[in-house]
This record gives sequence, C-alpha cells and structure tokens, in this order.
Amino acid sequence: MKNLQEREEVIKYSKKLNSSNLSPLRSGNISIRGIQNDEEGFFITPSGEKYDSLKPEDIVFLSLNTEEESLNKKNIHKNPSSEWRFHQEIYRNKTDAKAIVHAHSPNATAVSSHRKSIPAFHYMVALAGGEDIKCAKYATFGTQELSKNIIIALKDRKACLMANHGQVAFGKNLSTAFELAQEVENICHQYVIALKIGLPKILSFEEMKKILDKVKNYKSE
Repeated sequence: MKNLQEREEVIKYSKKLNSSNLSPLRSGNISIRGIQNDEEGFFITPSGEKYDSLKPEDIVFLSLNTEEESLNKKNIHKNPSSEWRFHQEIYRNKTDAKAIVHAHSPNATAVSSHRKSIPAFHYMVALAGGEDIKCAKYATFGTQELSKNIIIALKDRKACLMANHGQVAFGKNLSTAFELAQEVENICHQYVIALKIGLPKILSFEEMKKILDKVKNYKSE
C-alpha cells in the first residue's frame, strides 16, 4: 500500500485521542501532510469511524486542490472527516504545518463555549505562538466559513480554540502537534480553575514578548 507510514502514523495518533482522553469516541480528527501520485495533499481520518478499528486503507488522501464537488468523482474508499476543509486551508496557508490535531478536549471545549481568547494568565500560553490563544468565531462544523475563521485565529499562532466546538493545533509532525494540543487543554484547565477564584492577573505585553523570544527554542522535558 502507498504511503503506509503516513497512514499508520495517523491511526496511531487517532487512537491516542481516545486513550489520552483528549477527544472522546469519534470526536476530533487527525491529518498529516503528504504526497501521493506526485500530488501534494494530506492524509486524514475518515468520517464517523471508531479510531480503534481503523485500518491503513481507511485513511483518506486529499489533494490541496480538492474541492467539495470533486469528492464524489474520486475513487475514495471512505468519506474524509467532515472537517477536511479546515485541514486543507491550514496546509494551504501554513507552510510549517506538517500535521494537524483537532480535538473536542473537555476544558478547551468548555472555554470555547464562552467565545473568548485565553489571555496571558500563564507564560505557557506562548507555546501556541502568541501573547494569547485566540478563539475562532463560531460557524457550522465542516463549512468554508469555519475554515476562514480558523485561519484568522491562527494568525502568527500554531493553535487556537474554536467557538462552541473545541481546539485545533498544528506542528512539524504529529508528535509535536499532539503535544501542543495537550498543552492547550492543560492551559484551558488551569484557566478554568483560576477563574473560580476570580479574574487572574495578566502578564504584560512586554513580558510576553520576552517569553515568546525564549520559547522559540523551548523543548518539553
């Protein structure tokens, strides 16, 4: 089978969505950038399938030029995730995006329901790439409008919340993208706890600028 390594990588991290409790049941989706038959695109989880039952042939390849009307004309074994559009838009707009993790993680989803960005209450917010973590405006799942909103929220960032929906993160590979999604979930958890006490103190823009310079070379232990 072509691109077996990429397909197995997608399956591995799809199962981790469940085993790590980052995203329950069939929720969320995983993709990795790749090339098939000399065509640049990405491999993505299929729609509505249990992750623990996925096989390499179930992983769907889509071109960066794929349009909705052309999907039915392609010989695709499974339908791609309903969120394939924003994966495609991220790959189109972010050359450093090699892999994407979308999760309905509990705390990120809870915070996203308030449609607010996460401010610099903790310096680890900088891991997403900016002085805050933006929340993309709400749009119906699977729509081009949602893709547009996500790209806006990801300006100068590698992760964002999605209003009333969850979160999305990208990285240089699935390991780093998945780890960032876990960091975002943890940050959201801490923010929820902080808000129970009251409004937390926010780090200054000047301090966050220093932190952003430092985290460029940050590596988790």
